[in-house]
Amino acid sequence: MGRRTITVHHVRAVLAGARRAGCDLVPLLQEAQIPPLLLGDDRARITPAQFARLFRALYRTTQDEFLGLSALPSRPGTFAMMCHACLGCRDFGAAVERAAAFYGLFPGGPELALETGGGQARFTVRSTFDGDEERFLSECVLAIWHRLGSWLVGRRIPLAQARFAYPPPPHRDEYDTLFGCPVRFGAERTEAVFDARWLTAPLVRDEAALDAMLRRAPFDLLARPEYGTTVAEQVRRTLTRRLRGSPRLPELGEVAARLAVSPATLRRRLQQEGTSFQQLKDQVRRDAAIAGLAESGEPIAELAARLGFSEDTAFHRAFRRWTGTTPGAYRMASGG
Repeated sequence: MGRRTITVHHVRAVLAGARRAGCDLVPLLQEAQIPPLLLGDDRARITPAQFARLFRALYRTTQDEFLGLSALPSRPGTFAMMCHACLGCRDFGAAVERAAAFYGLFPGGPELALETGGGQARFTVRSTFDGDEERFLSECVLAIWHRLGSWLVGRRIPLAQARFAYPPPPHRDEYDTLFGCPVRFGAERTEAVFDARWLTAPLVRDEAALDAMLRRAPFDLLARPEYGTTVAEQVRRTLTRRLRGSPRLPELGEVAARLAVSPATLRRRLQQEGTSFQQLKDQVRRDAAIAGLAESGEPIAELAARLGFSEDTAFHRAFRRWTGTTPGAYRMASGG
């Protein structure tokens, strides 16, 4: 419980390459335990476990680390060799430069660039992947780069902004969660901006740690880890932990006291991060509800009570608002 669920937009995007190659998508979805009917509802969401299974199935089927979303495939093992090449660098900046040089050796690979100026660094993804109509691959490269860099230095590298060289998509609200920073569309380039001082941060990982990380890649790098460095992450963690032991989620005042700030300060800081206490409560409940329906046989009435709903009807209304369907229909479609 507690891990963020994933919008169906990303499911459709990651399947685009396999669909264009003529692969039968139904067995892939069945292996991932994702009901095909969910793909037709823009409000549908799936669990991280379902998305990870889909990634593994697509990797095995396409034999391509780009999942068929680029004109030329990236052979399995390419990403791992790039990571090994970066591990011996003196600092994060040198590792980024080496990663860009590494992928520059391969036709069809992402064209990466690192630029600095005015105290800021900009990591740019300049490629336009021909089969990436939803821009999923470009976003993955940006997100994975940020997660990998934070993992290499052992600390979350705060992003000042993420910029995208295309208009905002229908699921634009997902981007704030994915990147944890202000997001701008219609920019000149697709890039992540951060404080240039991070370029001198030393790498703290060794070969053994890298081997362990690669066994979980790339999905663990796409699933944004929570370092507890933002107020929203601290609030979400507090709510998730409480939900594990009690159906009553704490009120804003209780959480503010736990974080040693006033309720007004907590409300203001969440607003600065683009969210609110009520939004976080809804997200924690929504994600726990989806996980419970998709991955357990817990009766719906008991699940509703565990999530703090006094009546089944209130849970049904909330779940329909979150996903566009009822808890019973979602469970039947998911096979949970």
